[in-house]
Amino acid sequence: MSNKRWLIWSLVAVLALLGVSFLGGGAQPAPVVAQSEGVELAVYNQNLALVKDRRVLDLAEGLNEVRFVDVASQIDPTSVHFRSLTDPEGTVVLEQNYEYDIVGSAKLLNKYVDKEIRLVTEDGQEYIGTLLSAADDVILQAADGQVTVVKLDQVKEFVFPALPEGLMTKPTLVWQVESAQGETHDVEVTYLTNGVNWQANYIVVLASDDESIDLDGWVTLDNRSGTSYEDAKLKLIAGDIHRVSPEGRVVEKEDFLEAAPAAEPQVEERAFFEYHLYEVQRPVTVKDQQTKQIEFVTGSDVPAEKFFVYDGAQMSFWGYYQPVDDPSYGTASNTKVMVMLEFENGEEQGLGVPLPKGTLRVFQEDVDGSTLLIGEDAIDHTPKDEAIRLYVGDAFDIVGERVQTDFRAEYDEDWMEESYEITLRNHKDEDIEVRVVEHMFRWSEWRILEESHEHEKLDAQTIEFRVPVEADGETVVTYTVRYEW
Repeated sequence: MSNKRWLIWSLVAVLALLGVSFLGGGAQPAPVVAQSEGVELAVYNQNLALVKDRRVLDLAEGLNEVRFVDVASQIDPTSVHFRSLTDPEGTVVLEQNYEYDIVGSAKLLNKYVDKEIRLVTEDGQEYIGTLLSAADDVILQAADGQVTVVKLDQVKEFVFPALPEGLMTKPTLVWQVESAQGETHDVEVTYLTNGVNWQANYIVVLASDDESIDLDGWVTLDNRSGTSYEDAKLKLIAGDIHRVSPEGRVVEKEDFLEAAPAAEPQVEERAFFEYHLYEVQRPVTVKDQQTKQIEFVTGSDVPAEKFFVYDGAQMSFWGYYQPVDDPSYGTASNTKVMVMLEFENGEEQGLGVPLPKGTLRVFQEDVDGSTLLIGEDAIDHTPKDEAIRLYVGDAFDIVGERVQTDFRAEYDEDWMEESYEITLRNHKDEDIEVRVVEHMFRWSEWRILEESHEHEKLDAQTIEFRVPVEADGETVVTYTVRYEW
């Protein structure tokens, strides 16, 4: 028999020992076939999934050793629950183990120290002997006592007589199960695993008149858990569940593989506890190391509004213990005018679906028909009938300038005043309106003494001026605020 054929038959013999096997009534383990009855996968957007796996197992009366393969390598072993659906009262789990000593050439060599192996070098030379060491080079001792050192990079193939005890080709759950009677059982295994995550991504196309959008929402599912889920019943849970942070092993980050968009999916949304659940209405195969996309929401001609915001200082009042009396504090400013897009997530507007947190990418069609990206922003979990406001980017042709023109204070009388001049320059060929946002950051007690334009109070520390600016024109906003304590 050739060396290659010997190796193949040896591997076949090794693989025959794997899978789901049982030990009942003191007999030797016998390989059996575990028929899958389906899997359910509930994925949370917190790098967590709940797996429910149903299989058919033949249990003998008495004690059984049950091996359950094809589980996630990032499984949380403390979350595993095994139960018989056929005879839950008469089937008891006495012991549960998670075996993850996965087979590999280095581990096989370590397991065979002081045991006989055979190897073949690149030049066709065959060596048989007791393995003394495989730390750097392979050191073999022949039956006559002769010791041979073989460089690892010179070895073409190793041949081992059998798979060592306790070494698995896949992560495996092992149970000691006591069964009241020998019969075929439908069993259900549930467990939590890391390495499965999902997020929402949205494609927004803004109409050429800037007054409506088309929106498509996609679930992006990423599976790095270490196993595949064939024809799974897939549920996606949107919400922030509270979890205890365990001290566990760190899983290295791996690159995404190709995305695989699904054609015409149907997703049903419903409330679940204080979260929202999205269930795909067809079986979905989620392969290991795969990124899959599934469409879950769509809306057309949703009314939208584009507007401009100039927030020159971007300062906030944080509840200081005393007024901020440094005259120069908060006088630094930027010139950027933000472009905002807002729409209502309502049924009347063409949506009305709870939207999970995710990234919205906004596109618009050019005059030649090509669609170009004009900006993106992130949203948090957004219920229906709530407004969604997106920061798309900064306007190229609109400039803001903010200057402190006066500061006065009488600390003995517990007051101070300051004045600002805000200039808006519009280099576009159309009239616009800019929302000028100002923050009363020096103290909680304040009032506007003078202003060139009427302001609106947005909250306890923020005001807004809505300022029209003519095409290729300039508008100046002035105001004076007085703080008292």
